[in-house]
Amino acid sequence: MSTTTYMVIAAAVLVFIVIFQIAKASEYVSVLKGEDHSRKQNNRINGFMLLGFMILGFIGVWYCNKLLYKTTLFPHGSASVEGEKIDEMFMITTAVTGLIFVITQFLLFYFAWKYQEKEGQKAFYFPHNNKLELIWTVVPAIFLTVLVVFGLKFWFRITSDAPKGALEVEIVGKQFGWIMRYPGKDKNFGRTYFRVISDENNNSLGQVWENNDSLKLTADPANYDDVVTTTTMYVVKNRPVKLIIGSRDVIHDVGLNHFRLKMDAVPGIPTTLWFTPNETTKERRIRTGNPDFVYEISCDQMCGNGHYSMRGIIEVVTQEEFDVWMAKQKPNYYVAKPEKDPSAAPAVADTTAKPAAIAAVVNK
Repeated sequence: MSTTTYMVIAAAVLVFIVIFQIAKASEYVSVLKGEDHSRKQNNRINGFMLLGFMILGFIGVWYCNKLLYKTTLFPHGSASVEGEKIDEMFMITTAVTGLIFVITQFLLFYFAWKYQEKEGQKAFYFPHNNKLELIWTVVPAIFLTVLVVFGLKFWFRITSDAPKGALEVEIVGKQFGWIMRYPGKDKNFGRTYFRVISDENNNSLGQVWENNDSLKLTADPANYDDVVTTTTMYVVKNRPVKLIIGSRDVIHDVGLNHFRLKMDAVPGIPTTLWFTPNETTKERRIRTGNPDFVYEISCDQMCGNGHYSMRGIIEVVTQEEFDVWMAKQKPNYYVAKPEKDPSAAPAVADTTAKPAAIAAVVNK
């Protein structure tokens, strides 16, 4: 063990010994002063300490919020229209639960101080009170029901059918990265099948490009123009984007913190959500004063020992910029099978070279 470990163990043992000796000394003082007197004195000390703890605790909560709020995602707002509503719901939830927290904690510590053991004061015990039980059951139930209804409203919104004209992007998680696919000019995703997945052959999603009699697969022409990327997802400002989410191996989770959204990526069970970006990446960089700012895709579900490195990027651009980017992308079919790419010009032999020069090169 290191020196630091020995020091930590020694300090822990020392603290235990000090606490033990203080407890023994308290016992001896109680015997000398009388049990009743000592107990009442301790109650009085504990009451004032609890009151002080409450005051310091509230100050600490306020100070931490003031100190750390600017380091959270909230000061710059949501990067999606739907996320703005989710932020609103979060603030309402925080206000309701925060108010209840302050009231209950104040009463807890205040009562401990006010109703400490005193001469001539006797505690009143009651085993049952219908009115109190009704209050502390019905009132929280009403507040929680309202909050749940708010949550369900937003949940049904982002998981419902996306608006007409929405950009569709398939995003698939794997250990430990993201694969994104865009439909081509036909606006349709081609069929995929897990048994033909091959990273070595640039078919990371298992697109069905060819007939396979043993697997009873028929080539899907819709696959020939689909674009696949593993680095950055491009989406358009003010245009709804529908994510079709899946997983190649274990359960992952598409975490879109800047957009206030997340959704599980489950093997064999596609899930969906949609949102509308409201600020381009360039605009967010200017507003935050951070030239290196990027919208991130995180995995919010522990998925293995490389979970921490499972990170993607979302680039929010204008429609014109997106069209330019898309025009530069090569369909994954031609990436995997470059010999079938019609845009790849075949090599043409130089027929103008003199025979003697050609012979010299060959014999060299």
